[in-house]
Amino acid sequence: MHTRYRLELIIERMALQRACNVLEAAGLTGYTVLPAIAGFGGGNHWNRDSDLSASGNMLLIISIGTEARINAALEHLESLLGSHIGVLNVSEVKVMRPDRF
Repeated sequence: MHTRYRLELIIERMALQRACNVLEAAGLTGYTVLPAIAGFGGGNHWNRDSDLSASGNMLLIISIGTEARINAALEHLESLLGSHIGVLNVSEVKVMRPDRF
C-alpha cells in the first residue's frame, strides 16, 4: 500500500467549476462530485429535500493525490472558500495503485 492524500470539499454548486479547475490546475488526476444530501453546521440542520436556502445546492468533491498536488490545490481553494460556503478537509489514505494518483 502507498500513502496519498484525500481532499474532501463540501461547497456550493455555483463554485463547482472553479473548484474543479483548481484541482485540475494543481495536477490532480481525478475527482468525484456527489450531492450533499443533508447536514448540520453552524447550529443549524439542513436537508436538500426540504431546505429552500443555498444549502440545497451543496456538493461534495473528493480527490486523491500526492501531498505536493494536494498542497498546490489548497493554496487556491483557500481563497475560493473565502467567498463561498464550504468545508474542506485533508486526510492521509493508503492506495493500492499509486500511479493512478
